[in-house]
Amino acid sequence: MSAPTPVVSAGLRSILTTLRLGQMADTLPERLVTARECSMPHVDFLEMVLADEVARREKRSAGVRAKAAHLDPSMVLEAWDETAAVSYDRAIWAELTTLRFVDENHNALILGPVGVGKTFLATALGHIACRRRYRVHFERADRMFKRLKAARLDNSAEAELRKLIAADLLVIDDFALHPLDATETNDFYELVVERHRKGATVITSNRDPSEFLAQMADPLLAQSAVDRLQSAAYELVVEGESYRKRQKPRAVSGTALSETARTRARPTG
Repeated sequence: MSAPTPVVSAGLRSILTTLRLGQMADTLPERLVTARECSMPHVDFLEMVLADEVARREKRSAGVRAKAAHLDPSMVLEAWDETAAVSYDRAIWAELTTLRFVDENHNALILGPVGVGKTFLATALGHIACRRRYRVHFERADRMFKRLKAARLDNSAEAELRKLIAADLLVIDDFALHPLDATETNDFYELVVERHRKGATVITSNRDPSEFLAQMADPLLAQSAVDRLQSAAYELVVEGESYRKRQKPRAVSGTALSETARTRARPTG
């Protein structure tokens, strides 16, 4: 007969709450069982429960940073479907996930046709960076340029640009999907020049970098920006079937539905 699971007393819960360790009480009973079964020394037990608390706080902190960075919470690395019918250079992807490119202020261009998972991969890199306490900012290109234009109406454009420049990792999604006018081209040039070798930038695009130039209003600024961007960039080309098809909701089969109905109808007394 196994020993009963230890119960955390009201007094101990009160002490933990006072010390802002209230969530420790949720996992403490199972940790006490582990300690008892393994004859764990007191100091090892203390290290284990405190490590649990550190992990909880790191996860919560990363979640707060990811939300502030505007990252989709569902697009994390562990949720990526490895069986998806898409192909890309796994060695380059493995290198990017180390975030050495962020430490070295390099860039990453994630390129490919519509729907193959470029945004997912870029967002996943953002989440990894948030977990490692980097300052991350995610922006869809068209919205970023519209926001910068709107900021000029109240003279806050410089401040908005500074926020983008200050990020350790700036993710710009769907770049060059539409042509950039003179103002947008100038803003992009300023971003690239100011961040060159000072911050890491990830850009996703349906277009090859050689096509970026034709999408920008000023050829000279465009050439200068794209040259800087590419000179310090990894290029990950993603090809294959649409990844979005794998995220499409599916109806439950008739057999599974019938089984679910029978389970719900089964008496519980």
